[in-house]
Amino acid sequence: MKIFRPTMLVVALCSVALSFAQDLELTKKDSIVQSYWLVTVGTNAVDDSGHEFNKLFDIKNAWNIAPYPSRVSFGRYFKNGVGLEAIGSYNQYKEGKTVDGAVMQEDVDYLGLDFRVSYDLNKILGETGFFDPYVGIGAGYTDANNHAGGTYNALIGFRTWFSDHWGLDFSSTGKWAMNTEKATNHIQHAVGVAYRFDVEKGLSRKGLEKLALIEELEKEKQRVNDSIAEAEEARRLAEQLEREKEAAAIAAAELAKKEAEEARRAAITSKINELGKVYFKLNSSYLTTEDKALLDNLVVIMNDEQNLIIQVTAHTDSRGTEKYNQWLSERRAERTVEYVIAKGIATDRISSKAFGETQLVNECSDGVRCTEEEHSKNRRSEFIILQY
Repeated sequence: MKIFRPTMLVVALCSVALSFAQDLELTKKDSIVQSYWLVTVGTNAVDDSGHEFNKLFDIKNAWNIAPYPSRVSFGRYFKNGVGLEAIGSYNQYKEGKTVDGAVMQEDVDYLGLDFRVSYDLNKILGETGFFDPYVGIGAGYTDANNHAGGTYNALIGFRTWFSDHWGLDFSSTGKWAMNTEKATNHIQHAVGVAYRFDVEKGLSRKGLEKLALIEELEKEKQRVNDSIAEAEEARRLAEQLEREKEAAAIAAAELAKKEAEEARRAAITSKINELGKVYFKLNSSYLTTEDKALLDNLVVIMNDEQNLIIQVTAHTDSRGTEKYNQWLSERRAERTVEYVIAKGIATDRISSKAFGETQLVNECSDGVRCTEEEHSKNRRSEFIILQY
C-alpha cells in the first residue's frame, strides 16, 4: 500500500501559519469597556449672560464658577452605547457678573437637577480605550437667579480614561427654559473625576478583526494537520489492531489469574470453615486436647499459605455479668492466639478481638431459660480471614 507523505512545502507553510498565529495573540489593547456604572464628582461653570452663543468664552464677565466640588452624577451605561445619568449641581451667580443681560448686584444661589440620555460616539467613529466622546439630550429642573422651572437640555462632552475605572469627564450642556417667564436659557460647563464600577469588557473592533483572523489561521492549521493525519491513518490503524490484540491477550491472562486467585481463596476459606470453632467449658479459658488439635490444623494451613492473616474472635454465653464475660472472652482470645504463636506463627499474622456476650448465636440471652448444650454454643472462638 502506497502511503502519501506531505511535502516540505506543506510543512513549511504550516510552520509559517503557526508562527503568524502566535504573533496575533489577543492582548489588553484589543479589549474595551462596554458597560458600567458611573459616578462623577467635580465642579461646574454657568454662563447665563443672556448671550448663549455670542459670548461663549467670555469667562471674566459671563462665567460663574464654583471653586469647590459642586457637581455630582450617577449613571448606567450599556453595551449599545446608550447611557442614563442623573446630575445634581450647585453654583452661585457672583456679584458683578452679567446674568440675563444685567450686572448682578449680589450673590444668588444656582441649583440644578437634571436627567439625561447620552450616546457614545465611539460606536460610530470607532472604539478607543482612552477617548470617549458623547452627545445627549435630557430634561431638568433649575433654580437660577431666583427663577425656578423646567428645562430642555442638550449636551456634548467627552471622557478620557486613565484605566478601566478612573478618568476625567468634560461636558457642556445647553439648557432651554420650558417656561421663559420663570427661567432663562443658559449654558452649563462641567469637569470632574469619573469612576466607573461593575465594569464589563469585550473586544474592540480591531480585537474582533484580530480574533476572526486568528480563528481563520487556526482553521487553516487544522486543515493542514488533517492532511498529514490522513497520510498516517493506515499506519495508526495497523498499530491499533496490534495493540487491541495485545490488550485482549493481557485481559485473558488477567482474567485467568483472577479466576485462579479466587479459586485459591475459596479453597482457603473452605479449609478454615471446615476446622470448625474452639468451644470452651463454662467459666473456663483453657484449651482442651481437642481444641489444640484443631489449632494445630490451623497452623498447618497458615504455614502452607504464608500470606494468610487471621483474627481470632472470642465469645461467652450470657451467664455472669457483662464485665466478667468481657474479661473471660479476652482471656479465651489471648490463650487461643498464644497457642498458635507458640507453634511458630508470626505475631503479625494473627490477632484477637473479644466480644463478651454481645454476639450470641442463639436466643439464650439474660433471663432466657436454655439448656447447657444451647449455652455451650456461645462459648467459642472463631477464625476470621483478614488477608489472603
